[in-house]
Amino acid sequence: MKKLGIAESFGIDRVIKPVGTVPVTAWKLDASRELRPDEARIKLKYFQMERDNYQQIASSCNYEDNKMKAKIMDLVEKRGKLHNPFTNSGGVIYGTVEDMGEVYRQNTVLNIGDEFLGMTSSTALPMHVERIVEIDHNYAQIELEGYSIVFCNSLHYGGELEHIRYTMTSIDEEGTLYDVYSLAKPGMKILVIGKDLVSAAYYLSAVRKAVTRDCKLDLVFDYECIENYDFEEIKKVMKIWADSVTIVNLGEPIKAMEDLGDEIGNKKDLVINCEDIKGSEVLTVMMAKNNGTVFFTSITNGYSIATLISGSLGKKLHTRELNQNLRSYSRFTEELVKDNILQLDEIDNIYQNAEAGRSPSNRRQFNIIQNRVFQIDDFIYMSPVTDHMIEEALNLAKYDCNVIIEGETGVGKEKVMEILHKNSSRNSNPCIKVNCATIQENLAESEFFGYEGGAFTGASREGKKGYFEIANGGILFLDEIGQLSISMQSKLLRVLQENAFFRVGGTKQTNVNVRVICANNIPLQTLVDQGKFREDLYYRLNISIIVVPPLRKRPEDIICLSEAFLTKYCNKYGVEKTLEDEAISALSSYQWPGNVRELENMIHRLVINSKEDVIKSLEVESILHGRVYENVMMKLRSEIASGNSLDFEEIIIQQEKKLLEYALKKEGTTRKAADFLGITQAKFMRKKQKYDIN
Repeated sequence: MKKLGIAESFGIDRVIKPVGTVPVTAWKLDASRELRPDEARIKLKYFQMERDNYQQIASSCNYEDNKMKAKIMDLVEKRGKLHNPFTNSGGVIYGTVEDMGEVYRQNTVLNIGDEFLGMTSSTALPMHVERIVEIDHNYAQIELEGYSIVFCNSLHYGGELEHIRYTMTSIDEEGTLYDVYSLAKPGMKILVIGKDLVSAAYYLSAVRKAVTRDCKLDLVFDYECIENYDFEEIKKVMKIWADSVTIVNLGEPIKAMEDLGDEIGNKKDLVINCEDIKGSEVLTVMMAKNNGTVFFTSITNGYSIATLISGSLGKKLHTRELNQNLRSYSRFTEELVKDNILQLDEIDNIYQNAEAGRSPSNRRQFNIIQNRVFQIDDFIYMSPVTDHMIEEALNLAKYDCNVIIEGETGVGKEKVMEILHKNSSRNSNPCIKVNCATIQENLAESEFFGYEGGAFTGASREGKKGYFEIANGGILFLDEIGQLSISMQSKLLRVLQENAFFRVGGTKQTNVNVRVICANNIPLQTLVDQGKFREDLYYRLNISIIVVPPLRKRPEDIICLSEAFLTKYCNKYGVEKTLEDEAISALSSYQWPGNVRELENMIHRLVINSKEDVIKSLEVESILHGRVYENVMMKLRSEIASGNSLDFEEIIIQQEKKLLEYALKKEGTTRKAADFLGITQAKFMRKKQKYDIN
């Protein structure tokens, strides 16, 4: 058997960008079909999405299958792997071995045609998807066609694959399931905070496998988790393992603790938290006894926050978090699935018999928002995508390093900067905000570094401090840093390297201690590639990057922000107005190219222009549809104005294309769009195909 090097074992030579990284951290992988000697190609049949990956994509697409399929296909095509950048997660693959390189063949027991269930995350594996057949929302599983490339050291499941649907759902949990099995001891009082029916069943059965009936085992669900299902049926299944099954609102952990304390007590020896909802980490700590153990099954469900909470309460706890997947756990997981196949089938029946659809109604969304709105300083949000970004910002705040904040215009980059400042060690020192786009080139140096008296014509005799001096000891926020000239970028680089500079016209060196946070609406890496931004300055600034997602990628935030802006402007003008459900729906379905700034402007206009106390959807839609046409026509006028001469035929073609796009965007279907334009649907379809309109 050939001894393999690092590059061969883990596919480093498949990395396209950035070169020199490993596949799991790379932005893009080479997903070409041709095999290297140390690789195998898996013909894909199913894909098990990690839960946070599924929730982010489903939520951003309003649980619409076609939108989700398109989003996943686009993600794989752009990155050469299924790796969600917003949640930094993927999933695992299942299929059959289609072909193997010679070295891989020598290092495996697999044969061509064998089943293959991966245990290595798809974030590390090249993938190409030809078609997504179906999405199973209950299990977060995708049926698809395509292939994935695996490497010699890519882990795969070693057990039987008779019950593939259930086995796939267990893969993500199997390391932690074994840990729970090891932690459970006879006589313990144990609480499981479940996130879904199947995973709850796995954790409950792991405890019972360890101690049979010799422990007190209770199960708690958040009300949102199970509200679409028959609770009596859920209790009937779960009572096979659990002594009690209770529903609480994890968004109100203190009340939940009081309710549970009355029913099941709050002195638990072991609390197992499977949930990602904020508030679950508080309940976990509160329900555990002093010197008890709390176990977190995910790195996203509050492990670090729970540690802080327990310290603030003076409660000593043993904290455990997820374990990694290893081949040795396969047998244990296989036994769990086999032992509980009848109960898993019953849970599957509950899923299939669910009365409500997957996508929550607008009123239900609103009610959830009311209970689950989070606020960090002035930043209001509800979306899990935003929550992930905020947690990243709070983590970076405590490290005194440079940070780049990227995001489209109007997403709230300055708000994120304020979070960094207020939660950093420099929060009592100044935070100086500079819009680089407004600084004249001939004044840039004196603005940043100041000048001595009489340094140039018109200079003050007393001289002037520059931005760096004013921000000394604090933070300097450089908004739209990409607008600075290459010459000014060179001078900025020197200051960042030496923490010192000379004023314009000065001979005395000034030393400063400044943390630089910068923002740009175009990724700086793109400007580097275009030669518009210095690469050495980019790497000096790029200690860490926070990407603020556009509003269309976090639709839950549209509702809570709309309510916040509505309250703001109602208070300003001394009125009381509300948004009807259909108005909320109209706001949620719009793409918001101007992001939060555009949404605030919209709500401001609605408060002023609406004559009734209840703002109707018709009022919202009239403004939105007007904007769609304005956007189309403004873009057309801009294109015409930029040319040296006019091409009549080209103008007519572009006008026709824009009108078709506008009609389709406004009406939603080709039939309605054709009626709107007064043409037949067949004619509309021909022109749509002619202009390649999506």
